[in-house]
Amino acid sequence: MSEHQQMPAISKRNLLWIGGGIGALFAFFLGIYAATNDGVRPGTTVSGVAIGGMSTGQAVDVIEESLGTALNRKIEISAGDQVFKVRPRAAGITLDAAATVESATMRGFNPFGVISDLTGSLEIEPVILVDQDLLSQSVASIADAVSLKPIEPKLSVTQKNISLTQGSDGLEVDRVELGTQIIAAAPKPRSMIEAPIKVMPPRVSAANAINAETLAKQAVANPVNIVVKDVQAVIDPETIAQALSFTSQGNQLSPELNGALLYASIANELKRVETPGRNASFKIENGSPVVVPSVVGEGVSDAQLATSVLGVLSAPGSDRSVSVALGTRDPEITTLEAQQLGINEKLSTFTQDFVYAPYRVTNIGQAAKYVNNTILMPGETFSMNDTIYERTVENGYTVGTIIGVGGIFEEALGGGVSAATTAVWTAAFFAGMERTDTRAHSLYISRYQPGLEATVAWGVFDMKFTNNLSRAVLIKTKMTNSSMKVTFWGTKEFDSIEAEFGERVNVNKSKKTVKRNKKCVAQSGIEGFTITVNRVFIKDGQEVKREPMTTIYRAGPNIVCKKKKKEPKPEVIDPSGVNSDDAVPTPADAESIFAANRPEL
Repeated sequence: MSEHQQMPAISKRNLLWIGGGIGALFAFFLGIYAATNDGVRPGTTVSGVAIGGMSTGQAVDVIEESLGTALNRKIEISAGDQVFKVRPRAAGITLDAAATVESATMRGFNPFGVISDLTGSLEIEPVILVDQDLLSQSVASIADAVSLKPIEPKLSVTQKNISLTQGSDGLEVDRVELGTQIIAAAPKPRSMIEAPIKVMPPRVSAANAINAETLAKQAVANPVNIVVKDVQAVIDPETIAQALSFTSQGNQLSPELNGALLYASIANELKRVETPGRNASFKIENGSPVVVPSVVGEGVSDAQLATSVLGVLSAPGSDRSVSVALGTRDPEITTLEAQQLGINEKLSTFTQDFVYAPYRVTNIGQAAKYVNNTILMPGETFSMNDTIYERTVENGYTVGTIIGVGGIFEEALGGGVSAATTAVWTAAFFAGMERTDTRAHSLYISRYQPGLEATVAWGVFDMKFTNNLSRAVLIKTKMTNSSMKVTFWGTKEFDSIEAEFGERVNVNKSKKTVKRNKKCVAQSGIEGFTITVNRVFIKDGQEVKREPMTTIYRAGPNIVCKKKKKEPKPEVIDPSGVNSDDAVPTPADAESIFAANRPEL
């Protein structure tokens, strides 16, 4: 066909046929599209639930009724030897039915896709919403119940016994993986989940622990010689054993030495080359506490000594010698530390009077010396027995009167220190200290206010109180031949602390007892009774706290001595003049002071 030839013209009739065919096909497609896009496409299922051909609203209702109910059934989780049950909703897992249906109705204008909607099937995954906080809580409740921390090896050391306890494995739940498993299982038919658990071995291996045990045996096998200038001192194996401990650090059991214990064992030998320092302390000037500055000493530091000895613990006996240079020995309480304690005002003062007797002056005065300048840190507990030590001649005490078994007065070392105990406890009472363990005398002694007194007996009971204030307190004492004054200094947290007495109740009379032995000491009877005292805390003019304290006194016997004729009439002890250590434990509390003995707040 030449280029000048033309194709035959399409007749108008043919054009009409073609146009009509295209229009019909387009109309047919539009009909199919409208049919398949009005609601959920045919053949659609969600987790086995058929929703094909339904309207959007119908599909949402069906999914919520079927899958929503099924989703709330509990999931069982096996973890170790335990089985846990978790309800998906409680774990923050919920079904979004509307979003699920929407994903089944989102189709394009692709004619092949439209035709496929008429002939195919479609499985839609449900849309699950997760509250991660609630899921984490559910997972944590399982993990916390199942997980076990690995136990690290322990090595205890004494000179006679080195004991190694090997560690043991722990268990740990993979929380992220368990959460993923719970989410995946929520929309599915129920079957038990196996929680992912990992075995966690100790950081310190058995081999490393055995190496530490070997070092411990070497450490206590021989003494260590310490050379400081021209002084030689020896730290014996027993002291090394007391100072030595092992702690887990990384994958090792690492040795540590208590330098203070090592130093204390050779302190006397080192005095010749050391210059002692001084702790910061307090003195009272013009009615206020003033810090007496600390002084740094020259000597062997605890840390330096510990490091030096640690370096030769594995060496044989011939090589266990170290030279240590003199450095500084910091005071236990520095000037700055003392200034930061908050000891700046008077909290309370109490003076306990007593009838002069040489043994009382000695014993009460010795106790006062031990108590004087005590600093009690916040949360620290004061112990009278620990502070004034056992009542022995070596500790400065002498024989005095105490209350013995059955309420009968007798002689023993330390008689009278209860006056010191009462003075300290009463001042502590009005300073706001927390009562930890106080006992009144078993018999009431009239020189003390009923309820507001305390006693001690070595090896039987103690007088303790705790500094529950936010700042430290300082305890000062002052003695005369007939009184002991105790003052607490610190920072006030209350305007005042007062005491309210109750009536004496349950009063009972003493019983008469006749004794005919030569050692009999006559004793007048003492009435027994019960009394309750309220400690009242005042702040900003209002009562903010009230503490009831009850004391029970038993009746003291009336001892009558019968002796042969012509013998002088036996002296009768008046219990009101006795200060005593009480060997009979009784309940105890405290009470305010009347008249001349009212504390200065």
